[in-house]
Amino acid sequence: MTVRHDAETVGESQDQLEVWIDQDLCTGDGICAQYAPEVFELDIDGLAYVKDGDDELLQAPGAAARVPLPLLRDVVDSARECPGDCIHVRRVSDRVEVYGPDAE
Repeated sequence: MTVRHDAETVGESQDQLEVWIDQDLCTGDGICAQYAPEVFELDIDGLAYVKDGDDELLQAPGAAARVPLPLLRDVVDSARECPGDCIHVRRVSDRVEVYGPDAE
């Protein structure tokens, strides 16, 4: 197990969550970046992307970033408020979406 010194290590277990954005549906409103700028950022193309723990944009289609526990509420609020319904939050262990347009 990798030792990390950030919020991602809190509760490191099968319930850890990750988030990804479907850029095909992104409207570029930036609501996600307003709620959780540590996780989301608008790029020069006007679309939102997730950022990894090193603050690097993950621009590959379907790229996912871990959700730090202290930011979970902000990430969930982003998914709920997103006008494009393009933010997906899923469990890392089984990739089941728990927040977002495909959540059950």
